[in-house]
Amino acid sequence: MRFLVAASVVCALAAVLDASCMRRLKPGITGCKDTVDNTWHAVGSSWRNSACMDCDCGGCCTRYSTPHTFPDDCVSEFDSTACEYKVHKKNDTSVACPIFMSLG
Repeated sequence: MRFLVAASVVCALAAVLDASCMRRLKPGITGCKDTVDNTWHAVGSSWRNSACMDCDCGGCCTRYSTPHTFPDDCVSEFDSTACEYKVHKKNDTSVACPIFMSLG
């Protein structure tokens, strides 16, 4: 049980520390445009766009990791509301599965 908790913590930290970032913004005089949502934002503001990227006028970064290695009887599904992947048993969505490796 402790291994599962430790693995979950490591995966969560990896998502924060190894996020994918990119510059998808067009600078303007008083703000910047998020080219994913085509929305303008004031300089100094931050937001989350519809692609689940946390942004500011310097760029956007993902804040989630993609599960890569988990048991064969489990499936990975992206929750676009929570902006995270959830891994659960294929035949029972209420049973979470351990993640052994994540990317991103």
